[in-house]
Amino acid sequence: MQAVIFHRQNQRGPSGPLAQRHQDMATGKWIGGFLGFIMGGGPLGALAGFALGALFDAGLNSVNTADNTSSSGNAHDGYSQDRQHTYRQRRTYEGERNSFLFSLLVLASYIIRADGRIMHSEMELVRQFLRRNFGETAVKQGEQILLRLFEEAKKMGSYEYGDTIRKCCRQIAANMSYGQRLQLLDFLLMIARADSHVDASEIDALREVAQHLNLSAADLDSMLNLGQKDLESAYRVLGVASTATDSQVKDAYRRMALRHHPDRVATLGEDIKKAAEKKFQEINDAKERIYRARGL
Repeated sequence: MQAVIFHRQNQRGPSGPLAQRHQDMATGKWIGGFLGFIMGGGPLGALAGFALGALFDAGLNSVNTADNTSSSGNAHDGYSQDRQHTYRQRRTYEGERNSFLFSLLVLASYIIRADGRIMHSEMELVRQFLRRNFGETAVKQGEQILLRLFEEAKKMGSYEYGDTIRKCCRQIAANMSYGQRLQLLDFLLMIARADSHVDASEIDALREVAQHLNLSAADLDSMLNLGQKDLESAYRVLGVASTATDSQVKDAYRRMALRHHPDRVATLGEDIKKAAEKKFQEINDAKERIYRARGL
């Protein structure tokens, strides 16, 4: 499969890859550049070709545009090396971020349809996420991508599409860090909660996704209890029983803090890191409720 590339104007600049990435987000240019490990094909590559290729005039373009090729001249020239290094950095940032975002939309298409309905509140949560972070253009394009995925799911049938999702999860698990996969699951849970009720079929779908992302059932159970105010939910967040010793509680919190630290998703962009910070704060809130109850 060809690399999935979208046309981006004026994407190079003297200010470096981080500054340019924020500029691109500010102008609503999202899922631009290449899609990291998805370029290698697999089930995600197949869905990308279907869901993305038909939506963008540029289609499946080559990455070797005049703007992206290395500069001519002496290969040892300092400016040329700096430019190539900047380009490689930008490609790495884009690849990670765009793979995460497209993976989120693919898995969201499965969670949203899990209860047999496409709820306005769930779609609106996705729209708000895209609008807040990438602008109005991203809202329209993201909705089109989801509609194309819904169309493909209907055409394939629930069993075949479910099998495709399981294969996508395994591809994601092989290429995405543990911390990034946890954040992906957290976003999917937010979508399921958008209508203020998580249906049993949605929980089943989330458990299935978590399993094939190589995340544990305990990871999902912990997230399902985030944001609650009671003491029992706090213990569930940390994954320990209320009868655990103080030492066991402290060890459990340290493990949770290590797994969910926002720095683990820092390369995905400030917006995703902020979402991780909110989750991290909820974990800290659960820990503080337990510590207060125990006089620690």
